[in-house]
Amino acid sequence: MRGNQKNENYKIKWSPKFAYAIGLLTTDGNLYKDGRHFDFTSTDIQLVKSFKKCMNLTGVKIGVKCSGSTQKRYPRIQFSNVKLYRELLKIGLTPNKSKIINKLKIPNKYFFDFLRGCFDGDGTIYSFWDPRWRSSFMFYIAFSSASIDFLNWLQEKIKKFCNLKGSIGLNGKNTYILKYAKTESTVLFNKMFYSKDITFSQRKYKKAQKIFQINTNHNREINY
Repeated sequence: MRGNQKNENYKIKWSPKFAYAIGLLTTDGNLYKDGRHFDFTSTDIQLVKSFKKCMNLTGVKIGVKCSGSTQKRYPRIQFSNVKLYRELLKIGLTPNKSKIINKLKIPNKYFFDFLRGCFDGDGTIYSFWDPRWRSSFMFYIAFSSASIDFLNWLQEKIKKFCNLKGSIGLNGKNTYILKYAKTESTVLFNKMFYSKDITFSQRKYKKAQKIFQINTNHNREINY
């Protein structure tokens, strides 16, 4: 059952936590067409709990969503807030946003908190040993979306704030990917994860730290 957020006079008060939650909602969440309801579903229960906390949804319970023929169960949170819904429409979020989402009105001060939410929601960091060069360890930070306009906007904002270029290409048949290699991805990661006191996915953070450590050890071996 969908939860009802009691405070229908909710006003946007931007903060690192709220911007992070909007990043999660932008990538993994959903606005219903009824003009009042929201849904956030994830395979990662920590993200659902973080979303609930960052949005201050104290009176809303976490439920489950069954999906597919195997009836897999995923943690989800649903809530209702007409005022918030209308405010998020103003910043650029819409129902059925996957293919049509474009620029969002995110305050510059909180852009990297928003971007961290996008990364935790639908982004990734991955690594591999490149066989084209001897002892070459590669890694990338990447963001996926069905909307190339949204990724173009992210790329423009990242370039503006930290002069990183990145590249956009196809990622399967119906999605695109914005990715940053090695040096650029390290800079970008530090911009997103600028403190240990912020909200973030422990799973993705640990994965990134493991990749960075492999790279550090590899560079030491080469220098030695």
